[in-house]
Amino acid sequence: MSELITRGKHKLYSEYFETGLDWLGRIPQSWQLSRLGQYFVERREKVNDTEFPPLSVTKNGIVPQLDNAAKTDAGDNRKKVCIGDFVINSRSDRKGSSGLSALEGSVSLISIVLQPRSFVPQYALHLLKSQPFQEEFYRFGKGIVADLWSTNYSEMKNILIPVPSQAEQKSIANFLDRETHKIDTLIEKQQKLIELLKEKRKAVIGHAVTKGLNLDVPMKDSGIEWLGEVPEHWEVVKCGYLGKLFGSESINEELINNFGDIPFIKVSSLSLDSFEISEKQFFVDSSLVVTSRAKSNYVVFPKRGAAIFTNKVNIVNDKSFIDPNLMGWELSNKVLPEYVAYLLKLRGLSDIADVSTVPQINNKHIEPMKFPLPNIDEQSQIVGYLKNQTQKIDTLIDKSQQAIELLKERKTALISAAVTGKINVSDYDFR
Repeated sequence: MSELITRGKHKLYSEYFETGLDWLGRIPQSWQLSRLGQYFVERREKVNDTEFPPLSVTKNGIVPQLDNAAKTDAGDNRKKVCIGDFVINSRSDRKGSSGLSALEGSVSLISIVLQPRSFVPQYALHLLKSQPFQEEFYRFGKGIVADLWSTNYSEMKNILIPVPSQAEQKSIANFLDRETHKIDTLIEKQQKLIELLKEKRKAVIGHAVTKGLNLDVPMKDSGIEWLGEVPEHWEVVKCGYLGKLFGSESINEELINNFGDIPFIKVSSLSLDSFEISEKQFFVDSSLVVTSRAKSNYVVFPKRGAAIFTNKVNIVNDKSFIDPNLMGWELSNKVLPEYVAYLLKLRGLSDIADVSTVPQINNKHIEPMKFPLPNIDEQSQIVGYLKNQTQKIDTLIDKSQQAIELLKERKTALISAAVTGKINVSDYDFR
């Protein structure tokens, strides 16, 4: 992608010199190669989070502390942040969490706070958030865990960075502000399209499983608020009539391993946008299981905790066990698992659950609930229709998601090319 950027409509500089650095390569002859510490001063002042509101360092920049941020008791042991400071999280598992602060406040000691000196702040933002710099920054880190270490300012200040003139820094910053805004706008449009397609998908499913495929059949009031009218010839039955609910039976955790022959379904195994199990991470050696019976051809969904709000409903065809946080639903021959799965997702697990304390679903929530029930042949027609229609919509969603990924790649490549001098945008025409 970066090669396409440099070979496209953008000009190159007339002369380059080799830096000898993997993350930079060649940079323009007119630029300097200097240590970061020459242009940034570390802000180390410790403050409290009462006078200086707590901030979160995220991939989207510096924002007021998020509700889900880990809270500590170190209220008087935080770093001061001023407007215009660049803040970066030093931990390698937070790669990309950085930004130029538009707020005054405080951050945790794990973050590095920098005050730009003789450096255009917006250029600093693009340079220090660029992918090549991020990789170089965390390469200087230290730690005892292979995928988790921290980079201190003592290492960071020695990183060699490309330094164009201030006039050129402003040109690059203006160019990137404009071009990345265009890309972000296109990404936002694709994201809105995906939301509209998901809404359409839900509407198509909702209409088919509650109204049927024949628009001309007489309707009747179901007597259920969320259902409204249903075809006159359909039944409306309690879910307890459709099958038997079950939870995890006694399974010795020591029997769960990666060498058995029967899948062990976990909450993390469930797919969000399909009925298929996404991954079967653990297996049970069935020869050692004496207190449990593997089951097949059932609907499975979360029965407790925050997972209920994901609204994941899957169908398990193979013999398998489920973990204690899941509920299975063995269905009678009067109903197709796919039809029930569509209805259950439409109804919404969080609307069924008791959320007064820890969200949970049990038999008393499911069995009295009423579902519309056409005959098995009509269920089959509805399921076939929905497979066809949802596949078409899912294809469009996939195309939009692919477009978003390509746009993000282009944005990353464009920033990298501009801040490392691979393209010359100093006289870019903004018309």
